[in-house]
Amino acid sequence: AEHPADIPVINVSPLIDECASRDEIHTAVQAIASACRHVGFFYISHHGVSESLQDRLENASQEFFALPLEEKMDIAMIKSGKAWRGFFPVGGELTSGKPDIKEGIYFSEELDISDQRAVELPLHGANQFPSHPPELKAAVLEYMVAMTNLGHSLLKGIALSLGLSSDFFQANYTSQPTTLFRIFNYPIPDSFNYEGSDQLFGVGEHTDYGLLTILKQDKCGGLQVKLPSGWVQAPVLPGTFVVNLGDMLDRITQGLYRSTPHRVLNTAGRARLSFPFFFDPSWNAIVKPIEGLSKLECYDERSTRWDDADPREYEGEYGAYLTAKVSKVFPDLFATLSE
Repeated sequence: AEHPADIPVINVSPLIDECASRDEIHTAVQAIASACRHVGFFYISHHGVSESLQDRLENASQEFFALPLEEKMDIAMIKSGKAWRGFFPVGGELTSGKPDIKEGIYFSEELDISDQRAVELPLHGANQFPSHPPELKAAVLEYMVAMTNLGHSLLKGIALSLGLSSDFFQANYTSQPTTLFRIFNYPIPDSFNYEGSDQLFGVGEHTDYGLLTILKQDKCGGLQVKLPSGWVQAPVLPGTFVVNLGDMLDRITQGLYRSTPHRVLNTAGRARLSFPFFFDPSWNAIVKPIEGLSKLECYDERSTRWDDADPREYEGEYGAYLTAKVSKVFPDLFATLSE
């Protein structure tokens, strides 16, 4: 598929390769600056994550989702308590208050139960891995390490694109990043009927909460991005990931860099897999505007947003913000944990 002219493809190898020249780094950084200001989405190529690892991840994921529901429920999210890890069935997750046509598994940084964060904090702890297929665990853990390294590299480029030192985010926001990984399966929509819904999206219109999302799509595509010109397809491009900015990057740049609404519509006529990795601030990082950045003209973000909220108003610890957001996505689960 040809990539839409609105969403650029950026070669990010200069941000990863320690031997890259200053000119190569400058080219990548300029492309990132333009994409972040105008689109909030870009494809990345030459990212260094091996195809064989991605294939292992995709094959094991397909095998898991093909299992009967009762087997998948062996690692149901409710079993993980406040760690919020594991499987949820179709319709179990809400976006903008509506059920999504997707099932999925939630993973995050693997923490030993001896780790104090696992004891004290929500969304921290051990992952739940299925007994079948056994290959899924190693593929997921390896992929999360690769994505975490890639997230740090991309934020170096974003820092440079803002005229900041390359280690700005690591020093101020992501010394211990909150990393969330999801594997979603979007079944063929015709096989599910929710009463009274006019149009069901795999995922409804939304923005992401954190700093960066790095998305691996399978061959079906289905991602749509809301630009000033309207909804634009973001088809699958071999050898790339899709990167988009989250609300916290929009917040700390005061709207200079855009957190752009997007949605998923599964029109391929077969089940679709997607693999979003969310690279977010450290749990205790204080979210506040970066001082000294040139501001855009102020406008009321709420008038155009899907959720009537303005993330630029938030100031406080990222963990509290994220916990409040997740509790809206899984209201039933949150209710059982808070009783």
